[in-house]
Amino acid sequence: MTRILTVPTKPIEGQKPGTSGLRKKTKVFMGPHYLENFTQSVFDAIGGVQGKVLVLGGDGRYFNDRAVQVILRMAAANGAARVILGQGGLLSTPAASNLIRKRKADGGVILSASHNPGGIDEDFGMKFNGANGGPAPESVTDLIFARTLDLSEYRILETGDLDLTSLGETAMGAMVVEIVDPVADYAELMGQLFDFDAIRNLFIGGFRMRFDAMHAVTGPYAHEILERILGAPEGTVVNGTPSPDFGGGHPDPNPVWADDLVEAMFAKDAPDFGAASDGDGDRNMVLGRGIYVTPSDSLAVLAANAHLAPAYAGGLSGIARSMPTSRAADRVAEKLGIECHETPTGWKFFGNLLDAGRVTICGEESAGTGSDHVREKDGLWAVLLWLNILARRIEPVEQIMAAHWSQFGRNYYSRHDYEAVPVERANALIQRLRDISGDLPGQQVQGMEVASADDFAYHDPVDGSVSKNQGIRIGFADGSRVVLRLSGTGTEGATLRVYLERYEPDPARHDLPVEEALAPVIAAAEEIALIREFTGRERPDVTT
Repeated sequence: MTRILTVPTKPIEGQKPGTSGLRKKTKVFMGPHYLENFTQSVFDAIGGVQGKVLVLGGDGRYFNDRAVQVILRMAAANGAARVILGQGGLLSTPAASNLIRKRKADGGVILSASHNPGGIDEDFGMKFNGANGGPAPESVTDLIFARTLDLSEYRILETGDLDLTSLGETAMGAMVVEIVDPVADYAELMGQLFDFDAIRNLFIGGFRMRFDAMHAVTGPYAHEILERILGAPEGTVVNGTPSPDFGGGHPDPNPVWADDLVEAMFAKDAPDFGAASDGDGDRNMVLGRGIYVTPSDSLAVLAANAHLAPAYAGGLSGIARSMPTSRAADRVAEKLGIECHETPTGWKFFGNLLDAGRVTICGEESAGTGSDHVREKDGLWAVLLWLNILARRIEPVEQIMAAHWSQFGRNYYSRHDYEAVPVERANALIQRLRDISGDLPGQQVQGMEVASADDFAYHDPVDGSVSKNQGIRIGFADGSRVVLRLSGTGTEGATLRVYLERYEPDPARHDLPVEEALAPVIAAAEEIALIREFTGRERPDVTT
């Protein structure tokens, strides 16, 4: 026997979605009415879910399974016609985007805090993706937040838990729950985009690869596609079983948290190619033997070589990058004679450009790259495109990078993160920079002339919307750049991100240590922004 309960509730503070939905400590989401309030607010903000089809899944972190049961019962109580659920409650973020698009669903709920740690004392997250498969735009997240402020009740079906492991259809009240293989549709899509025969031949020829799934959701996807479909030797995928706490690790694919992979790739008997993905499968890290490829450089190389993959053989319509991402991709776009767009951080800003056909490939310095095949960044997609390029060029990664820099110049690049900075101090730093930005152009700092300074505002060329206060940009006359912004992906305090870039056209200077090449830019950032004074830190917590 089932019945719909209408539960009285009150607004809960702090349910404002950030760039990638709502992220909080897991225990916050587990608190009384917290998940239910936010879920009802999402449903109400999108005009209700009566008769609608939704996709649901997450990265398997702690509380994922319980949250799925609650959201299913609430979707049923709110009149949804069908929920398409990944088996075990699992779906990588790009796979969820693909399912929404393939099944023409009305949207989807993705449970993830992406690259943040998981566990009862760590982080949890939830976001809504629209019918195009992309993250809800600000116009929708603003409605969701507004609804959290005046919510007085939520609806939930009183019923037992659903078995999440059995494929097929089950009734939950009047709603159909369809449990699907989370990997199958995504693997089929990848086979349509890339030359799998060429990649198979690469492995047959003895090519060695190591893919670190970081105990996260891409493990099953990588096992199926890399080892079973493409024939990579068993053991190519490591840490391939999803874990609620990501094996006690931090599922962020960068040299700090994936240090085992970096060590393996710089060892004497290193594999030819190394890669990793994050908690929900939308980020990637790429390495060759003895070389780390920055996400900014990876975007540029993928764009310059995308024509080697069947899906992009006809060329690209354009490239988009987030504002803090290095301008390496801009030089590729200029050479190809195509559009290049600079957007705020947050994949949702690429959605309009992709939907309008203005761009084909997008990327962020925070290890996210993707294309118009879905409306999310896609870690495995980037890895497979790299494999397609390697299979066609038959050159090692290091040689491909050297040739790219020789043709386009090198954008030395690094990001310095200052984590859990007291919010008032972080805000004061940014506000001071806003106040002085008009006075900076023309000043000499560390031997470099400031050419421009502003607080980035994005004017969407498709829908005309404007997003202000997206980060401080300081440009120098020699092409160097400093960007400072506060991140919306943390769960406590503020994270100050400082992005440092220096362009070097001379091939004779393409082998400098990154810190050496960037030294004057780092010093200029400190002199202008007074980072040590405002954060109280002598050095960043994380350097990538």
